[in-house]
Amino acid sequence: MKSLAARLARAAALVLLPLALAGCGINTIPTKDEQAKAAWAEVQNQYQRRSDLIPNLVATVQGYADQEQEVLTAVTEARASATQVQVDASTITDPEQFQRFAQAQDQLTGVLGRLMMIQERYPELRSNQNFLALQSQLEGTENRIAIARRDYNEAVRDYNTEIRTFPGAIWANTVHGWAEPMQTFEASPAAQTAPTVSFDQPAAPAAQPAPAPAAQPAPQPAPEPAPAQ
Repeated sequence: MKSLAARLARAAALVLLPLALAGCGINTIPTKDEQAKAAWAEVQNQYQRRSDLIPNLVATVQGYADQEQEVLTAVTEARASATQVQVDASTITDPEQFQRFAQAQDQLTGVLGRLMMIQERYPELRSNQNFLALQSQLEGTENRIAIARRDYNEAVRDYNTEIRTFPGAIWANTVHGWAEPMQTFEASPAAQTAPTVSFDQPAAPAAQPAPAPAAQPAPQPAPEPAPAQ
């Protein structure tokens, strides 16, 4: 009987111990970690979607505005730079690597804005159906990027709070010693001020009024004839 009771006690302990641990929050950190990583994956997915649109967009603009080579080159180089940044799950816990990724994407965002403004100079480009479709897709992707970044920041805030507050901090320093704070997206300095873009031609200098003719001296009276002797 005693051996049976001991076996039942051990079985009950095996069932109740995981429940007790779950109830005290031991699984909270891994859960929030996975949620933040899933949000990060969505950020990467949307940035990749934008990157895939750029070659066709550049080619379309080039067909109408080949002389805008400076902007077209800047976009191509910024895309290449953003693509070359190595990104994996460790990026979100590495401040320097995360900063490189964010800066490369912000730079690409800036030059894409310059590319889209080119249409103001070329009415034919503004009416091109392929360009309009790509423009619409790019605008939708930029909106998705903003939403993905917002959701990622929220997931990271939740995770970082958990590993820094009680009781999560206890588990982070014992069972989950791998847990490290994650990085969040911050607004770039350029995003703090809306850029001023103008394609107006510089105004011609105002015509200067013709100088007034110089005043002519008053005619001198003719000398009177000398009196006869």
